[in-house]
Amino acid sequence: MASVSAPAQTAPAPTAPLQRGIVKMVLSGCAIIVRGQPRGGPPPERQINLSNIRAGAMARRAAQGQPDTKDTPDEPWAFQAREFLRKKLIGKEVCFTVEIKTALGREYGMVYLGKDTTGENIAESLVNEGLATVRREGIRGNNPEQARLCDLEDQAKSSKKGLWSEGGGTHTIRDLKYTIENPRNFVDSLHQKPINAIIEHVRDGSVVRALLLPDYYLVTVMLSGIKCPTFKREADGTETPEPFAAEAKFFTESRLLQRDVQIILESCPNQIILGTILHPNGNITELLLKEGFARCVDWSMAVYTQGAEKLRAAERSAKERKVRIWKDYVAPTANLDQKDRQFVAKVMQVVNADAMVVKLNSGEYKTIHLSSIRPPRIEGEEKNKDKDKRFRPLYDIPYMFEAREFLRKKLIGKKVNVTVDYIRAATGPGEGTPAFPERTCATVTIGGINIAEALVSKGLATVIRYRQDDDQRSSHYDELLAAEARAIKNGKGLHSKKEVPIHRVADISGETQKAKQFLPFLQRAGRSEAVVEYVFSGSRLKLYMPKETCLITFLLAGIECPRSSRNLPGGMQVAEPFSDEAMLFTKELVLQREVEVEVESMDKAGNFIGWLHIEGVNLSVALVENALSKVHFTAERSAYYKTLVSAEEACRQRKEKIWANYEEKPVEEVVHLSEEKERVANYRPVYVTEITDNLHFYTQDVETGGQLESLMETMRAEIAAQPPVEGSYSARRGDYCIAKVSRVEKVESPAKVHVFYIDYGNREVVSSTRLAAIPPAFSIRTLPAQATEYTFAFIQVPQDEDARADVVDCVVRDIQNSQCLLNVEYSGATCPHVTIQFGDTKDDVGLGLVKEGLVMVDIRKEKHLQKMVTEYLNSQESAKSARLNIWRYGDFRADDADEFGYSR
Repeated sequence: MASVSAPAQTAPAPTAPLQRGIVKMVLSGCAIIVRGQPRGGPPPERQINLSNIRAGAMARRAAQGQPDTKDTPDEPWAFQAREFLRKKLIGKEVCFTVEIKTALGREYGMVYLGKDTTGENIAESLVNEGLATVRREGIRGNNPEQARLCDLEDQAKSSKKGLWSEGGGTHTIRDLKYTIENPRNFVDSLHQKPINAIIEHVRDGSVVRALLLPDYYLVTVMLSGIKCPTFKREADGTETPEPFAAEAKFFTESRLLQRDVQIILESCPNQIILGTILHPNGNITELLLKEGFARCVDWSMAVYTQGAEKLRAAERSAKERKVRIWKDYVAPTANLDQKDRQFVAKVMQVVNADAMVVKLNSGEYKTIHLSSIRPPRIEGEEKNKDKDKRFRPLYDIPYMFEAREFLRKKLIGKKVNVTVDYIRAATGPGEGTPAFPERTCATVTIGGINIAEALVSKGLATVIRYRQDDDQRSSHYDELLAAEARAIKNGKGLHSKKEVPIHRVADISGETQKAKQFLPFLQRAGRSEAVVEYVFSGSRLKLYMPKETCLITFLLAGIECPRSSRNLPGGMQVAEPFSDEAMLFTKELVLQREVEVEVESMDKAGNFIGWLHIEGVNLSVALVENALSKVHFTAERSAYYKTLVSAEEACRQRKEKIWANYEEKPVEEVVHLSEEKERVANYRPVYVTEITDNLHFYTQDVETGGQLESLMETMRAEIAAQPPVEGSYSARRGDYCIAKVSRVEKVESPAKVHVFYIDYGNREVVSSTRLAAIPPAFSIRTLPAQATEYTFAFIQVPQDEDARADVVDCVVRDIQNSQCLLNVEYSGATCPHVTIQFGDTKDDVGLGLVKEGLVMVDIRKEKHLQKMVTEYLNSQESAKSARLNIWRYGDFRADDADEFGYSR
């Protein structure tokens, strides 16, 4: 602002009162603005012009809308005079007397530094430095103060100070807005280094005008990361302050206006320069937040170089104290106790890519949503595609499966720290929007890792953008934004330009025909990996088979679990006692866990039946051990039968849960079964009659051979005496008939009847004309079927067809149609497992196959079999060392390479 010299001097008031104030601003070398002390708001201000002197006028920009006006530059030494006073007076207390007040209200007087007139006379200091001239017209000789000013001016002239020196004294101040074409390049060129500056003007609490030194660029800077209440300009040109706008402006003015500071220019989006002002007494950005004069803004928070967490902490402090703009603030979790705000819980299920079910220490289950993130979703035209198709979000929405799997593998069964950020109220259905129940939104961490941040950084979720006044957000919102920025930059997940992953998963639940096609494959696979996707009841689950990429319904074998309630055509079926407990037990143990399954068979509805193992625990056994299931009679054929019966007996004795009302039936005699402590070698002679393609074989006992021969001779004589009529026999499945002596297995047509020869174990397809009903006197009650099925103990047959054929050929050559010695070692799912010795040398046939490298060892855990298992394993190691047959390329099993046709 230009200085104004006083009009013709008139005599001062004889008793001019002495007044005090704080210097707020120096307008020029001879004009200052002083303010009073604040009381409940910004204090009053007044401009004081120095009497009897004149300093150079400061530059003035042409008024907008007035084409006749022009820019005027600084007069010589005007800037130096302003700077002299600024450094001396800003923020200091002064006293002054008002000697003249013009008709326009301008006040002229004397200003002294300090509380009284004994302090430094500011006008005299300016004249002494040669930065102002004395207005000599109208000087009265009897005024000692004016005479002293004239003496000081004469001394400055003789010393050639300031105005009286030769040349110089001008400065060119350039407005960045009008002199730099691309402000962004200018900001980038400074590399976010602190620059010395003077704050020239405060527009509102968070926007200032600064003079950058030493190049004298004038620039408007908005404080990064915050926004203060502003002054709204009305249509008539007046300004209406928002609540606390004037207070915020004064807060910044009183600390920064015309102070020497450092500024870090951080960014320049849309021609708006963002920066941080550093002052020796503190950071004004953080102070404004802490005192409740500003709020954080997300769009500029990311560029704040001092750490966004400091700003959030300052804002949080103001919110907690409810100061100024936060006076009516209510915290999102204000109605929660501390124990409900922060707690440790165990993750039981991942519901979606942003939600999970956790179990609290109290045993209660709670659904938690991850704060401020949005899972993958279908938008735009994709929503309307394939409306007729059975839509499965987990597999059909791009990256939804990857997001769910990331959370499942990271969290299932683990304990996590939960910090509730806010509770989103329930919303009713609106036009085009569904209803949402109340949601508890929280930050979930495990091992110090924020799960939501990890999910976003991998591009498997996006961050929700909020309205500026929406305070319901993650307590780590800035970290989420930074993680999303990294994911976008690196092209991760949802932000990738590559083709989205497609998951073609066949759901064969209830599809009987498809299940029949899969059954042999799953049976041959032995133990297969699976993920439990859903638990229908204690013994009924839905599994995802990763290698087969299919979904199946799986029923636990060997047990009878209490049935849950369900809708039936005749009405609702009432739940059996402890059905809910059984389902909860199964859920806690296996839901969304990686398990192993052994498929044995399937039912008529296309559901697979078998055994499920998790971390060495058989789920069927676990349910029986916890008195939540009974042993089913079908378990007798399994290797787990003894364990199941033993567990059931223990629960019956304790009368737990489903056995609470059990009454033991009296028995006449109790037979104590003691488990074998040692292997029993009781070899008996047999005659090997048939060897199948899966290395099962059929034998006849040598001891009953005479009976069989006698029976066959008698039967042949009977048939010769009464020959059957050709074509008179109509074959039905399961019938015993004579071809030799056989059982009908399958009837395709009269010309194709599948028969199984019960005395030799071989199979054949014959015409029904070659069959006849077995004479009544020769039923299997007379002499049981003589062909008994066995398989080799301790060995595992290769799945590769060529390798398997080699084994079968070798065994056929060695033992088919020959007498051997056989010992039953342990039971199996379909037939007993045995060791067999050559009749002459007594060498173990199975052990010979291992030594030749034709088969692998099937390791058994029973203690009484360990000596045999060790012998087999040692032979296998020798075959591997010699690289015999299947070991010719080394130990292929370490690769888990299914393409070779083997599994461990």
